[in-house]
Amino acid sequence: MAANRAALIALTALAPVSWGTTYAVTTEFLPADRPLFTGLMRALPAGLLLLALARVLPRGAWWGKAAVLGALNIGAFFPLLFLSAYRMPGGMAAVVGSVGPLFVVGLSALLLGQRPTARTLLTGTAAAFGVGLVVLKAAGALDALGVLAALASTASMSTGTVLTQRWGRPEGVGPLALTGWQLTAGGLLIAPLAFLVEGAPPALDGPAIGGHLYLALANTAVAYWLWFRGIGRLTATQVTFLGPLSPLTAAVVGWAALGEALTSVQLAGMALAFGATVAGQIAPRTRTAPVSPASSPAAPFSSAEENGRKDSMDLTAPALRR
Repeated sequence: MAANRAALIALTALAPVSWGTTYAVTTEFLPADRPLFTGLMRALPAGLLLLALARVLPRGAWWGKAAVLGALNIGAFFPLLFLSAYRMPGGMAAVVGSVGPLFVVGLSALLLGQRPTARTLLTGTAAAFGVGLVVLKAAGALDALGVLAALASTASMSTGTVLTQRWGRPEGVGPLALTGWQLTAGGLLIAPLAFLVEGAPPALDGPAIGGHLYLALANTAVAYWLWFRGIGRLTATQVTFLGPLSPLTAAVVGWAALGEALTSVQLAGMALAFGATVAGQIAPRTRTAPVSPASSPAAPFSSAEENGRKDSMDLTAPALRR
């Protein structure tokens, strides 16, 4: 059971690790100053590919739910994220984004009834502080619009994460289809904005085509499938505490591939943020009152045993519970 959960967390963690390579790929291979086009090329082809593989379309109320989730997790998140990155230093944008776990803690209390604990709040603060040590550098005045865009992008993704867990999935629908719905909806939302603001698509050379293929397939289709799969099996707080792995990966990639130096302060920040990420995966202990067989003859398992049994089934079944 513990090994299965650790494997699930490790697979989910591959999503933010992959997202940590986005900056290097974008700056080294893609056309400059085309953030909306880049967001469109990440979302829509990946969504259409997953739809073709899943061969399942939303039904009934899920047309609206898929549109809302697609807008929050993709359609609004991508443009706001790029806007913040263009209007203020990337390190500051990453620091603002690293407060995502605290957003999710608050939203989980409101929408999921998950009471925040002191340990969770402390861990979220430590993660944001650690990321700040890694990516924040001395730098000029802050741009108000950039800060608002960064906060809005973080709030958008955090809300989408919590709603994804609250709504689950329709019976018989797997994470592949749910991911395809959201990426397609988000891409369709970005498309008119990209053409209106940035005009016709730019000419692409070989490296740019390769970069877009990587972002669409590994960085988006596979990464978001792993992310939403994890949301279906872990708590929203556990999943969002994996988010700091993205700026940490970006720092490592910058050091290994782009020749950027890492200071002792940055290394200390990486250790703090990574430790907070690991601590965020420790599920809180729940106390269950003993169940009397006489008073509950139809329930041969205690609540904890039943939850463990359900988790075990969830981790081995080809389709998730929701």
